[in-house]
Amino acid sequence: MKPTWQPPRDYRNRPVAILGAGVLGRRVGCVWASAGYDVRLRDPSEQQRVDGIAYIQENVQAYSAKTGKVPGSFEAFEGMEDAVANAWLVIEAVPEKIGLKIATFAELEAIAAEDCILASNSSSYKSSEMISGVTDLTKGRILNMHYYMPPQCMIVELMTDGYTSPEIFPFMVERSKEAATIPYVARKESTGFIFNRLWAAVKREVLTILAEGVSVPEEIDAMWLEMFVKGASLPCQMMDNVGLDTVAFIESHYVNERGLSPEKTVGFLKTNYLDQGKLGTKCSQGGLYAPGEKSTATKVNSRAPDILVLDVGLSASTPSTTSGQILKVTADGKLHETILKDQSLPDGLAVDPASGRMFWTCMGVPGKSDGAVYSAKLDGSDIMTLVAPGVINTPKQLAIDHVAQQVYFCDREGCRVYRCGFDGSNLDVLIDNIAHDLTSEVSVSDWCVGVAVSPRLGKFYWTQKGPSKGGKGRIFCADITTPKGRPGGLRDDTQCILSDLPEPIDLEVDENSHTLYWTDRGEIPWGNSLNKISLDGTGLPLSAESPRIYQTITRGLNEAIGLKLDMINSHIYLTDLGGSIYRCDLDGNHKEKIYYEDHRAFTGISLLGP
Repeated sequence: MKPTWQPPRDYRNRPVAILGAGVLGRRVGCVWASAGYDVRLRDPSEQQRVDGIAYIQENVQAYSAKTGKVPGSFEAFEGMEDAVANAWLVIEAVPEKIGLKIATFAELEAIAAEDCILASNSSSYKSSEMISGVTDLTKGRILNMHYYMPPQCMIVELMTDGYTSPEIFPFMVERSKEAATIPYVARKESTGFIFNRLWAAVKREVLTILAEGVSVPEEIDAMWLEMFVKGASLPCQMMDNVGLDTVAFIESHYVNERGLSPEKTVGFLKTNYLDQGKLGTKCSQGGLYAPGEKSTATKVNSRAPDILVLDVGLSASTPSTTSGQILKVTADGKLHETILKDQSLPDGLAVDPASGRMFWTCMGVPGKSDGAVYSAKLDGSDIMTLVAPGVINTPKQLAIDHVAQQVYFCDREGCRVYRCGFDGSNLDVLIDNIAHDLTSEVSVSDWCVGVAVSPRLGKFYWTQKGPSKGGKGRIFCADITTPKGRPGGLRDDTQCILSDLPEPIDLEVDENSHTLYWTDRGEIPWGNSLNKISLDGTGLPLSAESPRIYQTITRGLNEAIGLKLDMINSHIYLTDLGGSIYRCDLDGNHKEKIYYEDHRAFTGISLLGP
């Protein structure tokens, strides 16, 4: 009797090996490192090894923001035997040459641990085509694991080689979820897996439409955008809504006109659905979906993050300057718990997944210089004071450089931007707008509020909101490295990149697309909004013909404050003082209010991994 498959021994303390450090291989490595596993990249090219490690080093913190795990180590090897030694999982991402893949699996059988799971990332070949050189016993631990392009697409498809032990699939589904990927299992071997078969059908029909002169690329893409992206139409659900009898009738026409086989379309529907009275949502028997069942795609994404948010406390039933709270809200918009109470006007918030800590500011009473900066574990324990009351005035929004382990924050009435270490050490004044005498009116224009840092672009950004609803807000940037001999108010590298804004508040940078986002709580029509502007490779705005070079991508907020990007799910989270938390797409579309309480006034926001 064939023995029941068992998970690799002590797998959590064993490495994951990726064979191939190219564009996709290094991303797969980053995925597993972000889940806390030690990763070994193997590539015969020295340049690929260097570039692969550099990619993981630069991006693993961003990936880890989704997993909530402390990243594992990562190193590169030239030799395969050293790379796979004691690995519990090996994923080959070598060039798409079937002979090379067959030889790779034969070598892995000889040098990898006997309980190691062996996977192929190939999108062109089924793993059954690669196993002619291994024994039947080894075939039982080989499968396809096809990734797309993390972090933009976090789907991974799992598929048998025809011999794969069935128990491997639920195990790898759970491990994949740990790495913040979204696993789908093909029920049987299929050239092209699931998505590529869908995509192949779309490509064929699009090319046929173009070849016949029925439409043009621009119109096809525009129609697709309206129907399937903006309209969020789902193929199986759409067929149920149309009615499977109608779908069969339409397909019969195509079958007759094109001389196609009806076996897997009309015949499949007739045998499995129509003859049983299953016509879709219009009947009690259901259709492709069982009665009352909805597509899992319409439910909250199981990989969507939970939310940490600050309630400043000024809308509480008994408002005071010490009624602030740090709250945890679930991905589906339910208040999970109050993590900390009795905070003195909390305003800025950020999470560092690697250390498992959150950082926040408390404004204190404006004008009394009693603001402070704190950190704690994510459950609210082990509170540390980074900057004690009496040192700064009114600390506002806060941002983190995860790699350098530094905290950036603004001091509003202090008219400064600061930076310090995760432990509060090396407190440094980066920007000082009160290094010279200012009138009261001018000093309001020099109040510093929001801050963002982009290590990849080498810059940090901050907002100076100006008078309330005054239309004099500005956004500035400067180099992360302070010019030698020119600290604070003496530095000569500061640049005002946007001016005459309604009242800009919080901001954040998407380093992959070079986009700066910010909230604005000023007057309508351009205030109480979310905005963005494209940056060039130096971190400065791209030139534009229009004098209004930025875009307002969503409006209708109620005193907009907090902002947090979720690049893995292509979402933006927003808060306002009206007591709402919102989520929208990166282009501002599909805005939804996911949480609301009228006795709340939300400021800073951050996200937790699942």
